[in-house]
Amino acid sequence: MGAPFVVVGAGIGGLAASIALARAGKRTLVLERAERIEEVGAGLQISPNAGRILQDFGMRAALDAVAVEPRALNIRRAADGAVLARLPLAEARDRWGAPFRVFHRADLQKALLDEALRLGVETRAAARCDGFAQDAGGVRLTVGDETVEAAALIGADGLRSTIRDALGLVAADAPRPVGLTAWRTLIPIDAAPAALRERETHIWLGPGGHIVHYPLRDARIVSAVAILEDRADRGPAADIRTGEELVRAMGFARWSRDLRGLLEAGGEWRRWPLYARPELTRWGRGRVALLGDAAHPMVPFLAQGAAQAIEDAAALGRAFADGRAEIETALDAYQSTRVERAIRIQRASRRQGANCHYAGPMAALRDIGVRLMGGEGVLSRNAWIYR
Repeated sequence: MGAPFVVVGAGIGGLAASIALARAGKRTLVLERAERIEEVGAGLQISPNAGRILQDFGMRAALDAVAVEPRALNIRRAADGAVLARLPLAEARDRWGAPFRVFHRADLQKALLDEALRLGVETRAAARCDGFAQDAGGVRLTVGDETVEAAALIGADGLRSTIRDALGLVAADAPRPVGLTAWRTLIPIDAAPAALRERETHIWLGPGGHIVHYPLRDARIVSAVAILEDRADRGPAADIRTGEELVRAMGFARWSRDLRGLLEAGGEWRRWPLYARPELTRWGRGRVALLGDAAHPMVPFLAQGAAQAIEDAAALGRAFADGRAEIETALDAYQSTRVERAIRIQRASRRQGANCHYAGPMAALRDIGVRLMGGEGVLSRNAWIYR
């Protein structure tokens, strides 16, 4: 059958890419450096733009089996719990062809892996790509003591992509901290305040930080993330904090009782510093291209990291769908389709982050603006993402 298309990385983007390539008739091999192809972590939001793609992959039933569809998203003020806007999410399926879904990351990854295997994708764990060389005939990957021949190579190996490093597409390309830390936890639903157990998403805005939470796994648990500006962190350096420690570290002048109760219900919050890399206007060279966070890491304020990787995967599959294009030509077409939109969303995510963390008069003006727009207005403002 000839050399396979090799995808390095078995995260959400890499598995979605393998599905798209398999659907385009390409023999595909996924290499994952971890000992097992499984995900850790907490919650993940998939908006309609990516949900439509996964449905087009024939995965609607698999998604519905493991997802929660929040009825609404509530934008709230952390100090007193006031709801500034309530975004109606239940109508998204009719409006944009797919609902807003939230998943435990491991559940979505397993659904993608099952579909990839069903389509005949080959996977190998404990397979680290230590380098590659390419010429007109293909790509040769060094995987441990082995050389793996590939027709093309897709680097879906995340923010710290070794494929991106090897390509050397821009100068000074090392990951750099953005001055933000995400603290994540999972909370049994019965431990959450009673007012926060419904199937809805909440975003709480405070000075120098904000909190997002939503239910997972048929609303048996709550996934929560607190994102805090490093300069606003009032706590000692730590990789794990209790809820009480996190409340002190965030140092909000006042707190909603329900929000404080939710944070303190998290017995163990784990630290995830956030990083960025320079924007890329080109994602590859020859028979090698990047995908997902390897190409366009973004801060999480629009919840588009995984969604954009899934969009990449769909564009990659379309580039090879007719089976006639040369590999280099198809990869160029894939990049040209995606680069402008990915950069636009990277920039919009950064702007949204600044908006979330205002203090003083700027926060008051933001709150007034959100109230005036209302939930439908806020949702419509981001419709360009979901369409």
